Amino acid sequence: MALHGTEIVLERDCPATRIPSGEPINLLAGESYTISQALGGSVTLRDSGGLYRIGLEDVEALGAELVSDILKEATPSDTDGPFSEELVWDALRQCFDPEIPVNIVDLGLIYDLQLNELESGSYHIDVKMTLTATGCGMGPTIAADAQSKIQALGAVESATVDIVWDPQWTPHMISDEGRKILGLD
Repeated sequence: MALHGTEIVLERDCPATRIPSGEPINLLAGESYTISQALGGSVTLRDSGGLYRIGLEDVEALGAELVSDILKEATPSDTDGPFSEELVWDALRQCFDPEIPVNIVDLGLIYDLQLNELESGSYHIDVKMTLTATGCGMGPTIAADAQSKIQALGAVESATVDIVWDPQWTPHMISDEGRKILGLD
């Protein structure tokens, strides 16, 4: 089921993040919204007042009939097999800018990824990423989402996701797949 454009009425009060400022807000039960994007387990809602990001932990506020479709979007495609760098990249591909329907890997936001094996045999992952705009208040939210998705991998003990600004991001950093999704080909 494509959720983009679906009209919903919140079934309960719901914490959200205002886009692009990143300020926390509480959306009220009974209010109407349109789903702008539902990717990677988070949902972007819009109304005449703007855009709001709802995290995976609060998607049931959108209605039980939508939860399974949203959860499908949150599940990595393949986490079986031995731990690898590719599994970390796949986890990062489940993180999306709430305004752009392209994952942070294909947007070209990931600048560095380091796997550090610990004595216990588990891993600490270090990521350096940027944002599409230096004034974007959603940076901490996107970084926390990336960290959460990495730490959900069984072999990962911890992860650090740092936002960096050098080099400055440009649209030329978008992958071929991202360009195709955005219609830039």
